Amino acid sequence: MLQRRRFLHGALGAATLAAAAPVMAQGWPNRVVRVIIPFPPGGTLDTVGRMLAQKLGEQMGQTFLVENRPGGNGAIGAEVVAKAGNDGYTLLFNASTFTTAPMTMKSVRYDVVRDFAPVALVAKAPLSVAVNKNLPITDVRSLMAYAKSNPGKMTFAVGSIGSAGHLATELLRRAGNLDYLIVPYKGTAPAFQDLIGGQIDGFIDPILGSLQYHKSGMLRVVAVTSAQRAASLPDVPTVAETLPGYEFYSWYGLWAPAGTPADITRRLNAETNKALSGEMKTLLGSQGLLLTPGTAEEFAAFQQADMERSRKIITEGNIRVD
Repeated sequence: MLQRRRFLHGALGAATLAAAAPVMAQGWPNRVVRVIIPFPPGGTLDTVGRMLAQKLGEQMGQTFLVENRPGGNGAIGAEVVAKAGNDGYTLLFNASTFTTAPMTMKSVRYDVVRDFAPVALVAKAPLSVAVNKNLPITDVRSLMAYAKSNPGKMTFAVGSIGSAGHLATELLRRAGNLDYLIVPYKGTAPAFQDLIGGQIDGFIDPILGSLQYHKSGMLRVVAVTSAQRAASLPDVPTVAETLPGYEFYSWYGLWAPAGTPADITRRLNAETNKALSGEMKTLLGSQGLLLTPGTAEEFAAFQQADMERSRKIITEGNIRVD
């Protein structure tokens, strides 16, 4: 009889908790939601993340407060979210570097699949292949010719080790059978400064970062890495027009800590998709981003496929930070 009472008590307790979980989620959010961006302010990631946070706040009637937590190639901010409570009040907005950091850094203390719940794929960012304006390079064919006539001397910046730009630069080297040096920088801003100043020859980074410099004539964008030409640079060819099959993107997503109630992640996904269908689509689309509304399950599948492709490039290129 005592065991039966204990069983009934435990079963009732579990049922009460199960019933309470949706009620708790229905009241969400009733206070400030933190959105951690694990890189400094000012870059493409920060621009998109802040815009999304503002839209989510407007739509849901609550403050979505962006916190920049840079360091460790994005790992420090991601670890903050991994260790946060799974109540929906701490979220991560990050780029594809988030998924590659554990592949390139032994010091990373989070697991992408185990510690995080994918919420929404926000945007794919075609990359631009930019060169110093004084070089005799106007397209991918002349870039290849220049690199081959100066073996081991041409230099390409990367904003961070293992970033989409880094992997795209490595992929271009292999696809074109080129011999150039890859020079790591601590962020995209100093890389662009040196590219404009002539200390670096080339830089592959999201179009949003290079667009203003290209239009002002401070540097030259000679190709984009998307399958089709970018609407923001219609006269610039794709890499694939010279090297068929070449295609690469950076991408941005929203994650919650693992174990976050499903109705919270579903609502976040729906609200994010709503935000992407409004002025964000017009503004960011005009700057080269491809907004990608979809389900959380579709995002999880996309993430897994992209991680497998990235792991192959990282392994074959022996790309390591530490």
